[in-house]
Amino acid sequence: MLREEIAKIVQKSLKNLQEKEVFLKFPFPEIDIGHPKEGTHGDYATNVAFQISRYLKKNPLEIGETIKLAILKIEPNLFEKIEVIKPGFINFFLSPKYLQLRVKEILNEGERFGKVNIGKSEKVNLEFISANPTGPLTLGNGRGGFCGDVLANILEKSGFKVIREYYINDKGGQIRALGHSVMGDELAVYKGDYIEELKKKVKGDNPDEVGQEAARIILEEMIKPTLKKMGIEYDVWTSEKKLYEDKEVEKILSFLKKKKLTFEKEGALWFASSKFGDDKDRVLITADGESVYFLSDIAYLKNKLDRGFNKLIFFWGADHHGYIGRIIAAAEALGFSREKVKIIIMQLVKLFKEGKEVRMSKRAGVYVTLNELIDEVGLDVARFFFLERAPGSHLNFDLDLARERSEKNPVYYIQYAHARICSILRKAENLEFRNKNLELLKHPSELALMKELIILPEIVVDTAKDYQIQRLPQYAKDLAAFFHQFYRDCQVLTDNKELKEARLSLITATQIALKNTLGLMGISAPEKM
Repeated sequence: MLREEIAKIVQKSLKNLQEKEVFLKFPFPEIDIGHPKEGTHGDYATNVAFQISRYLKKNPLEIGETIKLAILKIEPNLFEKIEVIKPGFINFFLSPKYLQLRVKEILNEGERFGKVNIGKSEKVNLEFISANPTGPLTLGNGRGGFCGDVLANILEKSGFKVIREYYINDKGGQIRALGHSVMGDELAVYKGDYIEELKKKVKGDNPDEVGQEAARIILEEMIKPTLKKMGIEYDVWTSEKKLYEDKEVEKILSFLKKKKLTFEKEGALWFASSKFGDDKDRVLITADGESVYFLSDIAYLKNKLDRGFNKLIFFWGADHHGYIGRIIAAAEALGFSREKVKIIIMQLVKLFKEGKEVRMSKRAGVYVTLNELIDEVGLDVARFFFLERAPGSHLNFDLDLARERSEKNPVYYIQYAHARICSILRKAENLEFRNKNLELLKHPSELALMKELIILPEIVVDTAKDYQIQRLPQYAKDLAAFFHQFYRDCQVLTDNKELKEARLSLITATQIALKNTLGLMGISAPEKM
């Protein structure tokens, strides 16, 4: 990957300068290579000259100029030029020759373009949605669902072995509450048309049994069909009830007692989670003998660890923020490093229609289901809109914009770029052009498009490391914008045969990058619109 390649070149130049005693010996800093905010400052930049100036006791600009000359001796063809600017930044401008070479590589890689191997087949468990089977999936579930699914795609593209998992909370208070709701007694909690339908299917006077049967129907007839409509497939479904039936909850309780990590207080049994960084100890069994959810959660955690995962990732709703400390404490108590547990909190989703918020509450029976939303705006638009914002920020879903079939809608804008390329390629289907005359690609809009193309592997790596999914839709928008600008500035099917062949290769590479990016997001790449 180019960013790492530049870092290695910089490091090699520093080593050479030390060996030649131009620079004194000093501990090498981590060499950070990034993209300048201003295009006039180059394609990549590093502040290494400023970093090492404290060791060399010299002006960073002077150090930068020395490094610049050393780099050009090592790699004379990669950069068109290198500039050193205050307070000590070294700015790299890629050469057209290098960019043309990368177009050739993209054409050869095809659907493999963007694939990296930082994961090295490490096993990752990614649990997302895991909505209680007490009603249909709603907008909040959609955000975690699409983000979780796309992160799994990214991790797989990065060389990790990913298991997508759904945890079914099919035991306890919420199932009993569902039972009361279906029975229609004074302890009813949930409302809505689906409850009225369940009343016709499930009969009985035991709220636990009624709740269990209603939960089974909700899972099979509401949740799973919606997941299919969302384009999400799980590898593993784990039932909380089965953890009890298989004695896994009983075993974890014995384990914690044996490790002297439990104690009794006020008639209840507690887990000493504060020993592992939690802000307080947690109840496992209440004074009246009722097991709390946390106990089965620890058993579930042990179940995952026993399956040999190197990393556990959870997508949770905003109301679970206070649960993070105890889960990480439980993982540590089980011998799993806290660095290997990542919990991503999804902030709230608000739906806006005609500029006004549509209020939602599952318990009040007022909500918009994911089925309804996907039927209204389409799966591609639903996915993209949910992915656009960072998980930790609130999301306002603009229903009117989502319905737009114009360039105002970013999904339409991106897909139209792909369809336009396909249309041009259909007109040129009898021409042999791949990898021909790429040296002719020198127009500013051609160069800008090539520079954007080669960033995709970086997007994949960065997202696999920090899980900031919103990079993908932003990259797709940027790439489409660079293509549309190129299309306005450069005629592809020109009378100049050599230039036409070069530009056909360039748009084919662009099609590959767009299709691969859309594919990672689970969004279609239409050939006609």
